[in-house]
Amino acid sequence: MVLRVAFHYLEIPTKPSNLKHMKKLGVFIFLFAIILSCKEGKKQTYLPDSIGGINTIAVVVDNQLWQGKVGDKIREYFAASAVGLTLDEPIFTINHVPPAVFTGTIRNMRAVLFVEKDTLNIGHVKTDLYASPQKIGVIKGHTEDEIIANLDAKAQEIIAAFKALEITEAQKRFKGSLSKETVLKDKFGVSLTMPAAFKVVKQEDNFVWMETQIPKGTMNVIAYELPESSFSNDSTFVADIVRLRDSIGSVYIPGPDVPGKITHMRGDPAFAPHVFATELGAKKAVEVRGIWDIKNFPMAGPFVSYIINDKENGRKLVLEGFTFAPSANKRDYMFELEAIIRSAKFD
Repeated sequence: MVLRVAFHYLEIPTKPSNLKHMKKLGVFIFLFAIILSCKEGKKQTYLPDSIGGINTIAVVVDNQLWQGKVGDKIREYFAASAVGLTLDEPIFTINHVPPAVFTGTIRNMRAVLFVEKDTLNIGHVKTDLYASPQKIGVIKGHTEDEIIANLDAKAQEIIAAFKALEITEAQKRFKGSLSKETVLKDKFGVSLTMPAAFKVVKQEDNFVWMETQIPKGTMNVIAYELPESSFSNDSTFVADIVRLRDSIGSVYIPGPDVPGKITHMRGDPAFAPHVFATELGAKKAVEVRGIWDIKNFPMAGPFVSYIINDKENGRKLVLEGFTFAPSANKRDYMFELEAIIRSAKFD
């Protein structure tokens, strides 16, 4: 289009005597058009880097809606308790922002929920509107009831978009200092984007345990293989998960010495695990969230385990993260472990 307009306005001569001149001018116009289109492209695509802490969202809504039933509905979804933690923690940290304040750098928040009473009745997700990367969930309605209906219809989609964005952001932050350990690749043919602070603390024929120190405790990643037929019975699927996890703990993850008692990691029998279908490294998988404890000893914490259906290698590969940090909030630790494991790439 730029070239056609340029030729039209300059009325390029076409006589043979002017052919050499026309070629030179054509080259000049071609280069000029490229430069112009590049400048225009930059103006259209440039966005500032987004800002914000991991799992933190800005909720833009006026005070009256925030303090009423619309605000209650927002908190019901976006401040719901995270699954599988030992303490009650919300899935997101919410910063309420009145619309009049939603200007300047606040617009560059990575995850934004915008709720408004409006002539439109909609609910959708916008990408990179003010910054990049950015997701903005937009909920509008003529009335409070319409806004609530749109929240009911779209909240899970918006939450999924926010979570995927935060996983990517966490993985990007890891790249500032990556682990050079190759044990997972050497032993299981899988690579993880993992911070350099993680070190191998145990290595067996079919088991790897990596750990990093955190305030008041540790974060851990373990990996092991199971036979491809390990979960052949649907009716006992969850029970089989618990049994196999406990058997791995009894062999590879001992607890402190207690005279006359056997101690090892297991699934806390007081809490049933939460099981979800998912994908990892382009392979079908199951996500298991729950609480671990040490048999015969007062230690416990959350875990997230991914059982990957690796048909190409005739196995189930298990990648698991767990945290020990007594009396500390663990949501962000567990989210970091999830981000590490979701970076899995297979040879």
